[in-house]
Amino acid sequence: MSAALLIVLGGVLQAAGLAGCVLPVMAGPPLNFAGLILLDWARGWNSFSPAFLVVMGLLTAGSMILDYVLPLSGTKRYGSSKRGFWGAFIGMAAGVFAFPPLGIIIGAFLGAVIGELAAGKESPAALRAGWGAFIGFLLAMGFRLALSGVMTFAFVLKLL
Repeated sequence: MSAALLIVLGGVLQAAGLAGCVLPVMAGPPLNFAGLILLDWARGWNSFSPAFLVVMGLLTAGSMILDYVLPLSGTKRYGSSKRGFWGAFIGMAAGVFAFPPLGIIIGAFLGAVIGELAAGKESPAALRAGWGAFIGFLLAMGFRLALSGVMTFAFVLKLL
């Protein structure tokens, strides 16, 4: 494969990765990381240090884990019971399959609220747990966006 084609494909992956940070249907940081790998491959593995690629790879994997951990942590942080926590977990899992791309957000919120109501909490407390799931999702999205921004910046910097 020609170097120019690899670089163009890497640039497309950078744009798709940034878009994927705000669109739940696409995984942003993995696309950005793949773009970095393509640029490095096109340039004879001389664009980025191995340490940089390892760190970016680990942060990319971590961002994928945070996508699920932070909404659940948000429910706990905002006072959910075990039922609210598990409701958010089940809602998130069901939402991914039932109504993508927004299912993970809506499912976690509704699952937390339903779990809290099933635990006997009043509506304001149940909504607070759902709000915590939403805040956790926003934090995960912020981390993905920051990480993708760093990778896109590194990609562009190496092209200049």
